[in-house]
Amino acid sequence: MNMQANSGNLKQLDKSHHLHPFTDFKDYAQHGGRVFSRAEHIYIYDSNGHRMLDGMSGLWCCNLGYSQQSIIDAVTEQMQQLPYYNNFFQCSNQPAIELAKALVEVTEDRFNHVFFTNSGSEANDTNLRLVTRYYQLQGRPEKKLIISRKNAYHGSTIAAASLGGMSGMHEQINGLDYVHHIEQPHWFEVGPDEDPDVFGVRVARQLEEKIDELGESNVAAFIAEPVQGAGGVIIPPDSYWPEIQRICDQRDILLIADEVICGFGRTGKWFGSETYGIKPDLMTFAKAVTNGYQPLGGVMVSDKIADVLLAHGGEFTHGLTYSGHPAATAAGLATLKILQEGNIIADAATNVAPHFQARLREFESHPIVGQVRGRGMFAALELVSDKSSREKLAPESAGAVFCRNTANDIGLMVRQTGNAMIMAPPLICDTGEIDALVDMLGQALDKTAKHYGI
Repeated sequence: MNMQANSGNLKQLDKSHHLHPFTDFKDYAQHGGRVFSRAEHIYIYDSNGHRMLDGMSGLWCCNLGYSQQSIIDAVTEQMQQLPYYNNFFQCSNQPAIELAKALVEVTEDRFNHVFFTNSGSEANDTNLRLVTRYYQLQGRPEKKLIISRKNAYHGSTIAAASLGGMSGMHEQINGLDYVHHIEQPHWFEVGPDEDPDVFGVRVARQLEEKIDELGESNVAAFIAEPVQGAGGVIIPPDSYWPEIQRICDQRDILLIADEVICGFGRTGKWFGSETYGIKPDLMTFAKAVTNGYQPLGGVMVSDKIADVLLAHGGEFTHGLTYSGHPAATAAGLATLKILQEGNIIADAATNVAPHFQARLREFESHPIVGQVRGRGMFAALELVSDKSSREKLAPESAGAVFCRNTANDIGLMVRQTGNAMIMAPPLICDTGEIDALVDMLGQALDKTAKHYGI
């Protein structure tokens, strides 16, 4: 098919019939968007033939880029052998079993069990079910309240959106009434006049205050991303996570680490929990577990919880038609093999990530950049009109939207969240490709500054 020749027709059909996630439907029906037709290595091509360096790894998931033939081969072979069977009714399949074991091997020793889902949203729904069951079996059903953070993102189902702390989502749903929120550790936004480490401890202790307010005997768990990804790549001060861990340990509160974005190398270790020394009881994963080639998510369940679940009888009344789908878990196995045998994570952490972060620091002197923040292979640039006052570049994030659109037109796929430009390039980038990303981002920043007369 000649994709360019059909581009206009595809865009019209898209506008006419396709309702997109997180989209203004009225605006999209009028103006439409890009249709992507192919990809290779770290580049994506739209239906007009426009090539873009994918600075977002798809949606934080294609950590290995778009040319991993061994994953395609694994899925193809599995489709030919067993394209589907369920994992209900005491049934299983070989790739699901093998991936469960492989995930146990790359996580910390206390994780020896996995529950598979199709997405991070469903995995966080599963966390709620696991936490509830855990306390019910212990004869403590009153421990059912969950604490999360403002501006957190934990998915888009009713339960997962309730766990998240994004106001725009909460305005459109009737969320779960047993989920409560505390402040996020966003120093630039919340406490820029404080010492970062003092701020980190203060915000962490809001968890303790909330536990006291709700009653320790009623609070079941605290859920958080090691680094808030979709919220704007919010890097917590070094003092934050040790204090959170102390509070959870001392106050009998389960700790859930949502690793959907941080997992599989993004922070420089296999998981963000390792980077920050967190010891979660449950760990959510998805996205990069299959390099985005197949939908797959799940929960790593610690021995603390699994031992209780396994010691008592009674059915765990939760599951999904595609839990442990054979083709999806085959993709996961192939992905983990590449990460392990290619030494991808360590190489990115040692060579590529430091170069990426150092190059981005060059923008600290740019007139519209108020803060550069990052860790490992993701980062954000906060856009301002005045550095000293931290005044936003334009109302309603229009400045960051303009910068994003400009970058896209230049040939760089980055995203905008609030007033920040965020990026998460594939781990397989080399330093020359990082330089190309940074150079295009610099052009977009310069054009944005000129547009706003700065």
